[in-house]
Amino acid sequence: MTTTAQAGALAPAAGRRRKASAPTGADRIPQPSQGWYRDKVTGDKLRRVTTILSQGSTKGDVLSIWAANLVAETAMANLPALVSASLRPEQRADMYDWLRRAPLRKKDERADIGSAVHRIIEADVLGQPVPAELLDDPEMAPYLHHFGRFVRQWDVTFEASEMVVGNRTAGYAGTLDYLLRSPLIAAEFNIPASTVLMGDTKTGGELDVKGVYPEAALQMSAYRKAEVAWLRDGSTVPMPATHSTGVVLHLRPEGYRVIPVVCDDQVFAAFRIVQQAADWVSGLSKTVVGSALALSTTEERAA
Repeated sequence: MTTTAQAGALAPAAGRRRKASAPTGADRIPQPSQGWYRDKVTGDKLRRVTTILSQGSTKGDVLSIWAANLVAETAMANLPALVSASLRPEQRADMYDWLRRAPLRKKDERADIGSAVHRIIEADVLGQPVPAELLDDPEMAPYLHHFGRFVRQWDVTFEASEMVVGNRTAGYAGTLDYLLRSPLIAAEFNIPASTVLMGDTKTGGELDVKGVYPEAALQMSAYRKAEVAWLRDGSTVPMPATHSTGVVLHLRPEGYRVIPVVCDDQVFAAFRIVQQAADWVSGLSKTVVGSALALSTTEERAA
């Protein structure tokens, strides 16, 4: 017969949860979730760089203006359909949803293009063939054609692609687009041909008009100042040194441009200010405004 004391001693063992095994291989690479990267090995929570920029800089205002303009352009381009739907209650709600989702459709389209470009770079870095579905996609064809021109014309070689990097001291992490070398770009910067450069691709806007914004410099400076980088096998290395000016490849169906972007220590100092502003927006700002004060019953009667 089991006594009460014995049962109490055995209960914890019976209900004890099995300790989770330590992550191995690529599973050790932090992945973004709800604005954070969590290091599964150390337990560190690192704020996502793009989240910091969206909360702490004017990027949100720029995106709001862009979204408003896109909805207006979509409406003007589809006036007959909008007028027709407005006269039919059963179509009105569907047309309203379709119109308001125009910015989301455009963002998804750009995300598909960006993803395709990154897969091509990844294939180049790993010495693998470009996926056939990318080569056969007519919508991707002009982007991929001009991307290939960029690589050939500027004699580009890639050192890394889609690499997660982080700064534990400053509490942030992100996924950089790529690191590259180009003797021709290096010559333009008057630096050694073997210098590693930070690189990013933007596919919005119009060539020579808009599409590359100052927030790109803040983002690239944060990646440049990372302390640690995760390799594809899940191991970590110190962040490779890169030049204080990076390049943004502005890639459009009609062509491409290589845009120099300063990402030096001064820009990083500005990023840290933006990070503080983001901390204010996501944290302290939510606690500083209290509820309205109410008069006591005696004071109400006196009034």
